[in-house]
Amino acid sequence: MDLTLSPEQTAVRQLAADFVDREVLPHAAEWDRRESVDSGLVKTLGDLGFLGLTIPEEHGGSAGDHLAYCLVLEELGRGDSSVRGIVSVSLGLVTKSIAAYGTQAQKREWLPRLCAGEALGCFALTEPDTGSDAASLRTRAVRDGDDWVISGTKIFITNGTWADVALVFVRTGGDGHRGITAFLVPTDTPGLTRREIHGKLGLRGQATAELVFDGVRVPDSARLAAEGKGFSIAMAALAKGRMSVAAGCVGIAQGSLDAAVAYAGQRQQFGKPIASYQLVQQLISNIAVDTAAARLLVWRVADLIDRGQPFATESSMAKLFASEAAVRAANNALQVFGGYGYVDEYPVGKYLRDARVTTLYEGTSQIQQLLIGRALTGINAF
Repeated sequence: MDLTLSPEQTAVRQLAADFVDREVLPHAAEWDRRESVDSGLVKTLGDLGFLGLTIPEEHGGSAGDHLAYCLVLEELGRGDSSVRGIVSVSLGLVTKSIAAYGTQAQKREWLPRLCAGEALGCFALTEPDTGSDAASLRTRAVRDGDDWVISGTKIFITNGTWADVALVFVRTGGDGHRGITAFLVPTDTPGLTRREIHGKLGLRGQATAELVFDGVRVPDSARLAAEGKGFSIAMAALAKGRMSVAAGCVGIAQGSLDAAVAYAGQRQQFGKPIASYQLVQQLISNIAVDTAAARLLVWRVADLIDRGQPFATESSMAKLFASEAAVRAANNALQVFGGYGYVDEYPVGKYLRDARVTTLYEGTSQIQQLLIGRALTGINAF
């Protein structure tokens, strides 16, 4: 692939970097402490076009390609992964799914608002007893005339208490993935209650929630695609979503690198900057290599998507490597900082806490290894 960015890609990357430096980094520690980012950011993200990237302009999007999308998510990850998560989920998982599978009426209803930041989406797949084994989900929708009645519980739902629409995956048929259907459920629908989850290790500024559906009634027109197609919709969204997470992890690694280099140059020990010591340089060089390698893996996925080529295995590779690399990078940066890295006055502790969950959600590192192994050997280890 050509590693030279186009003028348009360079411009959107700079726009995102300026936004992060001006409106995210100065507030990230405060948002982390109070466990909530500024809700006004959603409209700003829409105004900047970040919530409409890759969505056609005819639907209110800002167009652009997937590499530009990844460049923006990298910058947001460098600033605050909680902000990156807003975009990754609302745009990457929900808006793109509506654009790909929605009816014209669904697109008219939701896409312009989601792209403009006037509405936000959440992706309701995970359940208390169903994480990696998504095909065994238990939330059920029962047909009642022209409506469906949904009952069940979803957990760890990003944007859950902020979202205006939930893309909900429910069982409408028998066991297994063929019995799962997707619905677009407005979050003000009677019977839907939301509870925000506090006390998280990382992503503390992000609205993560439990959703309880107690006889939630929606019309059949809320169904996204055909009955029984929900699992394939979810897996297609997550294949691209893994690229999104990986791009944010590159941002964490880059932020860790920037912080470590700056601190090592100014921190004095034994009469000279700690950057002059070989083992500190080893830590910094390891961060740099991890960052560069992760970035190239992410860019490869974006390039494959933009050229219409298969990308699922490469996306798993990028997510596996970048998430683990982000943890290593943040941990090494904290080592450079020493005791000061353990204090939230400095960013590296937050980078480490935010990085850790990326090895768990949208497919754990172990699930990614099994997906890659299946692609290489043709044998399913699930």
